Amino acid sequence: MPINILMPALSPTMEKGNLSKWLKKEGDTVKSGDLLAEIETDKATMEVEAVDEGTLGKILVAEGTQDVPVNQPIAILLSEGEDKSVIATAPKPAATPAKAEAAPAVAEPAKTEPTKTEAPKEKPVTAAAAPSVSDSGAGRVFASPLARRLAKDGGIDLSRVAGSGPHGRVVKSDVEAATSGKTLLAAKQPSAPTSGPSPVQAPSDAQIMKLFEEGSFEVVPHDNVRKIIAKRLIEAKQTIPHYYLTMDTEIDALLALRKEINAAAPRDKAGDAIWKISVNDLIIKAMALALQRIPDANVTWTEGGMLHHKKSDVGVAVSIPGGLITPVVRSAETKRISAIAIEMKDFVARARARKLAPHEYQGGTTAISNLGMYGIKDFAAVINPPHASILAVGAGLEKAVVKKGEVRIATVMSVTLSADHRAIDGALGAELLGAFKALIEKPAGMLA
Repeated sequence: MPINILMPALSPTMEKGNLSKWLKKEGDTVKSGDLLAEIETDKATMEVEAVDEGTLGKILVAEGTQDVPVNQPIAILLSEGEDKSVIATAPKPAATPAKAEAAPAVAEPAKTEPTKTEAPKEKPVTAAAAPSVSDSGAGRVFASPLARRLAKDGGIDLSRVAGSGPHGRVVKSDVEAATSGKTLLAAKQPSAPTSGPSPVQAPSDAQIMKLFEEGSFEVVPHDNVRKIIAKRLIEAKQTIPHYYLTMDTEIDALLALRKEINAAAPRDKAGDAIWKISVNDLIIKAMALALQRIPDANVTWTEGGMLHHKKSDVGVAVSIPGGLITPVVRSAETKRISAIAIEMKDFVARARARKLAPHEYQGGTTAISNLGMYGIKDFAAVINPPHASILAVGAGLEKAVVKKGEVRIATVMSVTLSADHRAIDGALGAELLGAFKALIEKPAGMLA
């Protein structure tokens, strides 16, 4: 009997994914463990392995298709001896029905009839099928699913976009051309006022666009990464009571230790160092040890009780195209600084290629965000749930400092701890920052 290959859930929170690339084609033999396709989640691109054996009988979702719901069939696998004639008998999975998507935003007259949303179809949607219908009242508009999504995100009226695809179908490039300012952007009319006092609301997309001259901007639809970042930042600022503590640390001893460690690094046959530690690697180690010294700060808030962590799993903010991601150095307190340096180099390379697995950037007990390399003196970072703290690290700058009545020059690095006041009280946060400062200013203790 033919077997449905379903869109897998690659993380606990995944609801949809983008089918980036098929690694097998129709008619190919498939063995258990073979790589079938590349799936793009919100922050990573992952390869999907086959579980069953057979022949790839039919691809239902073309590569490049976006927002494919979890558990939707993406292909059909034929068992040994079966041919394509049995595909019609493939069982339909009892998948959770997809939610109906809202119609693309369209310009509306002052008085309008309520719009209707087309009911989702049961059969799989592919990039080359399932034309969408505009509800503007101007007739049927055929568009690819990707074009429809881009139009909705960008506030584009599909009925005003000339399609260049087969039979006048609107495709991705047509919508992208419309966002360049050559096509009028249709904006949603503000909703009718309700009785009683109106709450303060953020301006709508239409109101923002009216502030600028027509054609003086380009609408770039948000990708999944930016949407997830926005959602989590709002969650963090609305649900976590932040407070901030700033402290200066002298890092001359740290810089000297780093130089000495790098000079002693083993070399390969070409004479290049096998690893090279950074100031950030030492900061990760110091934060991990500080949490061990102040264990009451190594916690996570939940409504049912406080989670006290035994290990220091430190997330590190890494800038990637279109956003950032926070890979986690697990049990950082137990690792040599050289091991942290090697791990972070690998994390950064795979993060920017969107090749991190979900378990590599989820969880953790705290995080570090370092903007010192950009010359930023100090800043306050937003806590990344479920963490209870994040350390913002500024640049090391030479300053005049006074010690025992004498003025001398020292390299000073400002750090700011953002803490969740539900989990870490002010005095406890100060103790954590003090423990971090002690390790940074006497870094030999991190090698013990």
